[in-house]
Amino acid sequence: MANHQQQPLTSKQAKKKTRMFIISLLVCLIALSAYLYWENTTIEVTFLEVVDFAIPVDFDGFTIAHISDLHNTEFGQQQERLLQKLVEAAPDLIAITGDLLDSYHPNITVAMEFINGAIAIAPVYYVTGNHESRLPELYAQLREQMESAGVVVLDNKAVTLEYGSSIIRVLGVDDPTFSAESDQYEDNEQVISAQLDVLLDDQSAYTILLSHRPELFDVYHEAGIDLVLCGHAHGGQVRLPFIGALFAPNQGFFPEYTAGLYRQGDTQMVVSRGLGNSSFPIRINNPPELVVITLQAD
Repeated sequence: MANHQQQPLTSKQAKKKTRMFIISLLVCLIALSAYLYWENTTIEVTFLEVVDFAIPVDFDGFTIAHISDLHNTEFGQQQERLLQKLVEAAPDLIAITGDLLDSYHPNITVAMEFINGAIAIAPVYYVTGNHESRLPELYAQLREQMESAGVVVLDNKAVTLEYGSSIIRVLGVDDPTFSAESDQYEDNEQVISAQLDVLLDDQSAYTILLSHRPELFDVYHEAGIDLVLCGHAHGGQVRLPFIGALFAPNQGFFPEYTAGLYRQGDTQMVVSRGLGNSSFPIRINNPPELVVITLQAD
């Protein structure tokens, strides 16, 4: 029987094999980098229907474009790609649920490029996020510019929208880090509960709350809010197949509220995956998201 022994690679063969391995590795890295760039710069539009018997018939079909966690990210020159998505959605209202600025690289000019474009499309309603609370002086400048542009800043305020003979109430709460002693659940719960107690003076109207924090869903439910729009979780930043979100601030690993529509009793909550990044610079299996919500009277 012949004895087939593997012959050792010659020096030339070894160098060729090493070179092929390096080239293959570089091709894989380039392909991965291109994919991650595409995924982190391509805006995904998610359409959701919120069905509720409490929605007035006059508001049936009312459309809200939900923007969250832009973090000074730029989508084309003067935000043209993001604004074009808004034009195509043709919303009745644009809701911004915080972190328009990013505390690590704040830029009011970039924030206002989006605001000036958005206000020309539909009325804009805005609440703060935790990143604005870290930038009190810059946020004060941004707020002044936004209000001059026509944005309704809902800093613990409520407004009434009228369509036909019907009304709905739109409420907004500042991020609790503006006044809470810490960024712990108990302190945030106490702050938001107190704010909602003041704002909920009309229990008969359908209420939409803009708030940055999805982890406070129990608080919103206990207050009797009909619909809550939130962000903050960035979709979990990394989303794993068959598992979902990996990590979210104030929720930890495998968080519960990161994307989509949730329901607890008569309260529904829409959580946007957001558009930008902050301290963690990339998204994986989690493209930037514009949420378009249509109210449906049941």
